[in-house]
Amino acid sequence: MDPIRNPYAPGAGQRPPELAGREGELRAFDVVLERVARGRAERSIVLTGLRGVGKTVLLNALRSAAVRAGWGTGKLEARPEQALRRPLAAALHLAIRELSGADPDGLQHVLGVLKSFALKSASDVKLRDRWQPGIDAPAVAGRADSGDIEIDLVELFSDAAGLAADTGAGIAIFIDEMQDLAPEDISALCAACHELSQNGLPLVVVGAGLPHLPSVLSASKSYSERLFRYARIDRLTKESADVALQTPARDEDAEFTPEALAAMYAMTAGYPYFIQAYGKAVWDVAPHSPVTAEDVAVAAPEAAAELAVGFFGSRYERATPAERDYLRGMALAGEREASGNEAVTTADVADILGRKPQSLSPARDALLKKGLIYSAERGLIAFTVPHFGRYLRSQAVLD
Repeated sequence: MDPIRNPYAPGAGQRPPELAGREGELRAFDVVLERVARGRAERSIVLTGLRGVGKTVLLNALRSAAVRAGWGTGKLEARPEQALRRPLAAALHLAIRELSGADPDGLQHVLGVLKSFALKSASDVKLRDRWQPGIDAPAVAGRADSGDIEIDLVELFSDAAGLAADTGAGIAIFIDEMQDLAPEDISALCAACHELSQNGLPLVVVGAGLPHLPSVLSASKSYSERLFRYARIDRLTKESADVALQTPARDEDAEFTPEALAAMYAMTAGYPYFIQAYGKAVWDVAPHSPVTAEDVAVAAPEAAAELAVGFFGSRYERATPAERDYLRGMALAGEREASGNEAVTTADVADILGRKPQSLSPARDALLKKGLIYSAERGLIAFTVPHFGRYLRSQAVLD
């Protein structure tokens, strides 16, 4: 079929042509927006899931919903070793500027508080003096500039939310890779969200991260379990996966046979990224519509090879030799697991590698920091990437 008309879009954070299976999350967020705008109490939201399940895509879709509702929005991506203050200031600056009908004096005051917050850098005074946040307002002294991120963030969010309340709308801050925030920043964010919920102020935080994010939040503030609304984003059901494939194809006057859809689900296991990758490969291979199971079988090696390089291989290359040994041990320990996640015990990994568990701690901790594995339960670890164990077992790296 014509490759120019290929509708499928595999890519990091790239919205698929049909956002199937996420209707419940979108409807629930619309309710949150309306309730908060009316002064009703609501919790901030945390999306969790493995890589490739579409958390970033959903995060962007929720942001679009907030924009349509007239809210001010901003987004940032957390990174290890990066403090929250500056990227959050940039995101909140954009959100405040999007608020229509804000009182000019109030707007200038909040922008001034935001500038003070952004400029307050306790770690490097010289860098602070050189860097300017691009906020067109004089800094307001004595507000959100104590240097204590928790105190400052509570004051900043309260002032920004007060400005939003006067407009009849709200502010939504979207944070991707939230598990990579530093402990002190996580604590400050929880404290600020707690203050907002207690006072019914119209500012919500929507975070997205790996499956262990709830435990990261809980370790920071015990009340975080009640502070956020948690939504686990998982692979699609067979019905939703079929919709994700069929709807874009029909828009291009093409079809999949039932057997082809069944074969596609068997290959992808319903993971959205895999659906797009296999969908693109199958479209390019199929000679005509309808796409058949035979077309899927022909295209499967090509799709698998592309995933091996771009989705799996790039992550494996980030690991050191010692870390690769640990990944190898995890893959072998999970060989009998039926799920793509393959949670295994640290003791089993040590046994397979013929090492004492304590000697493997540095490699395990490094892999945790790199986001290649996670531990949501003591003594259990799993890959953050679905089917990563299966990929490793199929490669020569296990020879």
